[in-house]
Amino acid sequence: MGRKPKSSGKVVMTERPTRPTIAQIREISQPVSVTGRSTSEHWIADLYQRRLSPYLTRILLRTSISANGVTWLMIITGASIGPALLIQGWVGIALALFLSQLQMLIDCCDGEVARWRETKSPMGIFLDKLGHYLAECLIPICFGLRLAGWPEEPITREIYPYLGALLAILVIINKGLNDAVHVARAFSGLGKIQDQKGANLPIKGLLRTLRKAFNYLPAQRMFHSIEFTIFVAIFGSFALSIEIALGIALFVTVGHIAAIVTSSKLRNN
Repeated sequence: MGRKPKSSGKVVMTERPTRPTIAQIREISQPVSVTGRSTSEHWIADLYQRRLSPYLTRILLRTSISANGVTWLMIITGASIGPALLIQGWVGIALALFLSQLQMLIDCCDGEVARWRETKSPMGIFLDKLGHYLAECLIPICFGLRLAGWPEEPITREIYPYLGALLAILVIINKGLNDAVHVARAFSGLGKIQDQKGANLPIKGLLRTLRKAFNYLPAQRMFHSIEFTIFVAIFGSFALSIEIALGIALFVTVGHIAAIVTSSKLRNN
């Protein structure tokens, strides 16, 4: 029998066409494991952006930009949403709405580029997290500044900038809670939480019933860049809007912690 050739130890990437069709991109870059996620896929992506993203992905694949380079575009776009709100009037609102939609579209594309080129990496995941943290904390900060009329008016003239900063802290805490669960499981030697219905619910009792209700009234989603920008567009002309958002954020934070500690996420079995 002939001897088998020695393995070089290198990962051999699947050879794929350099000018793929939309159908090929959908097949490779939009597997059911991505589009069928019950909790990780944003509703805007489900609604229409996964239908549009392959067209932008095809353009990106014809360039030399890497998947991480696309993620950097998402970071820059997301970080621009908040500052756009500093433009007073509907121009700033319209620009922020556009940028939030564009951020989510690019966010779809970076993963599609990575799956097509087989370049998924920890760096890409880190940059993705950075982009969302940065965007979602800057929006409430800039919203508070907008309500205070800054930079035309002094930052100390109104309480709104401070309320916006406090709201940003709660938004970051809520995002950090999700990542803290994964860190706690990894440090304890537990596997990744499966993305399936019911995984984020308390095990039993009143909290489980209340948490199910938020599937129909998802207040916890309000502080994502898409939803909060829409909130600002609708209610941003009312001075009480930031106080209302702050109250919702405080309620969501307490509920989020309670839901985590009573769920199966932090249990060994």
